Parts: sequence; structure tokens; C-alpha cells
Amino acid sequence: MKRAPTPWFMLVVGMVAQIAGTIAANAPLFLIPYLYLEQGLTLTQAGLIAATPAVGTTISLVAWGALVDRLGERAAMSLGLAGVTLGALAAGLVDGYLPLGVCFFVIGLFAGSTNSASGRLVVGWFPAHRRGTAMGIRQTGLPLGIGATALLVPPLASAEGIGTTLLVVAAICAVATAGCVLLVVDPPRPDRGEARSTGQLDNPYRRDSRLVRIHLASTLLVVPQFTVWGFMLVWLIETKDLSAAAAGGLVAASQLVGGAARIGVGWWSDHVGSRLRPMRQVAVAAALVMLLLGVVESTWVAIVVVVVATGVTVADNGLAFTAVAEIGGPYWAGKAMGWQNTGQYLVSAAVPPVIGTLVAHQGYAVAFATVAVLPVLAIPLIPREPARGADS
Repeated sequence: MKRAPTPWFMLVVGMVAQIAGTIAANAPLFLIPYLYLEQGLTLTQAGLIAATPAVGTTISLVAWGALVDRLGERAAMSLGLAGVTLGALAAGLVDGYLPLGVCFFVIGLFAGSTNSASGRLVVGWFPAHRRGTAMGIRQTGLPLGIGATALLVPPLASAEGIGTTLLVVAAICAVATAGCVLLVVDPPRPDRGEARSTGQLDNPYRRDSRLVRIHLASTLLVVPQFTVWGFMLVWLIETKDLSAAAAGGLVAASQLVGGAARIGVGWWSDHVGSRLRPMRQVAVAAALVMLLLGVVESTWVAIVVVVVATGVTVADNGLAFTAVAEIGGPYWAGKAMGWQNTGQYLVSAAVPPVIGTLVAHQGYAVAFATVAVLPVLAIPLIPREPARGADS
């Protein structure tokens, strides 16, 4: 009889897949300096090209979730990363910026596969009392992938050009694809006949309002996260008189705090036996820290508060994702996680222009105080009953 893989090994494989997909989807963003400074494109043109993967990912998340529910994690991750690999390979070989943008769109379209599939892999293999910690670790794949992209893409593009850079990205994704094909084992779940008899094929959105409420709360809670990510650097430089180098270093280091916060609240949720109670408390903390950002005067206090904010404002992500997967069950978790991510992607895209306009007209204090209202609104939306799956 074939021995089942360890859950931790599946977590590592899933994270590698997610990191590879993140590198490919975010490489265009880190090509903006090269396109602008060395290729002569305007910032608008470079930004438009770099935005195409996000469009592809946003419109495909629910479809990939449905595919995960139907075919399983291994097939979805393997197909998705294979598409990312081909998209990156084509992007490295094409001539012209329009074809390049099309290739980037294709990369984003297929990169959405790793979001739901790697999350389902964690939920399926880990028991409920360890699932929060595991999902918190899995959620660090995004900052790790972005950090790796920041280290790899700009210097490689400057030295070797876009073509070589994207071929290297394609090679990374090819290795991750092979890893999925060879190493991923779908977690056990009841067959469709048994699932039908126990109601696990039934639409959980019709059963009660918990999923919708979590989705809505998460879209509100993502605004503080992207406000801090998007405006931390300029806020420190403009109002706290930090140098660009010092502020940039602080932004980079704060990503570690965000990763630690995701893992820490995941462990906390396992310890207390609930995803949603800690999520509600994180929302309270997010409201308080956004208010503090607007009123702190001392530079050193500001540094402490903003670093804390980078952890607090991302801490709810893994909790909500785990709760959604547990409520969705083995045949609806993929679609539910797809809807969860879609709402967050759409709202986060509006944060930079809206908050930027608010800062320009009213200042940082008013902008941060306005953002602090959103976690307060999220609190009553978060269901009070613990979100546990059938195996809890």
C-alpha cells in the first residue's frame, strides 16, 4: 500500500508552486523601471503593460476554484503552472509591447490556479487543530514570492534584457510544474456519491450567510492592508523626514513582520479553536492602528506603529481563507476561495487611486482615519459561530 505523504511536505510543495506563480505574475511590475528608464516607455505605458497579469488573475480565480473542486489540486496546479510557463516562455521570445502585454495577461490567467489549489492542499491534508498555523505559513508565499521577484527581475533585466529575464522566470515555473506533477498528492475526500448523500455537494451559499459575510468583511479589511503597503514609503519620507533609502529598507524589513503575523494568528486560531473570533479581534486592532498612524508625531513612534500596522493589517487573510475553505467543504472550497480572492483583488485595485486622492485633498491623518472606519464596519459582518469543517 502506498504511503501517504506528510502534510508538511505537501505544504512545502504547495508553497513552492505559489511562489513560482507569484514570481511570474509580479515580474512585469518589477520591469517598470527597465521599460521606463531604459526602453523609453512612459510610466503610463509601462504601468498598463505591468497591470495585465492582475486582470487575467482576477477574472480567472473563480474558474480555477471550480476546476480544483472538480479535478483536484494536483491537476489544477499542474495545468495552471504549465500555462504560466508557456506564457513566460512566449513573453521572452515575442517582439513588440502589445504581444508582450498579451503574454503577461496569459501568465496572470493561469497564475490564479495556485491560489485556490495550494490553499485546498493545506486544508485537505492538515487536521483542524493545525490548519490555521499551516495556512498562515502558506500565506507567506506571497511576500516571499514578491521579495524573490524584487531581487531577481530588476538587476537581471538591466544586465540581460527582458527576453532573458522572462526565460529565467519560465525556467523557474517549469521546475515548479514538474514538482506539482511528480510530488503533489490530492488529499483524501469522499467520492461524489457519498458526498451527495451527506450534503457536501450542496451549495453552501444557499445554506447560510457565513461565506458571504466573510467575503464582505475581507473586502473591507483589505483596504487597510493596501493603504499601508501603498503609502507607507511616501508617508515616512514626506511626514517623518526619513531618507528614501531608510524608508525603503523599513518597508522591505516589514514584510518579515507581515509573514510572522500571518503564522502567529494562524497558530492562535488553532489554539482557541476558532478562525472567526481572532479575525474579529484583528479587525479591532486594524482600526486602532490606522487611527494611530494619523496622529503620531515622533518619528520613532511612527516607525514602531507602521511596522506593527504591516503585521496587523495582513493578519486576517489566512484566518478568512481557512474559514472559507472549511465552510465550503471538499467540493466547494475551491470556488469559495476563488470568490474570496476575487473580491479582495477588485477592492485592492481601487485603493491606490482613491486613497491617493484623499491624501492629496485632506492629508494623511484624514485618509488614515477614514480607512480606520472600514475594519469597524467589518466587525459585525464576521460570523460569531466558529467556522469548522466536517472533520473539526
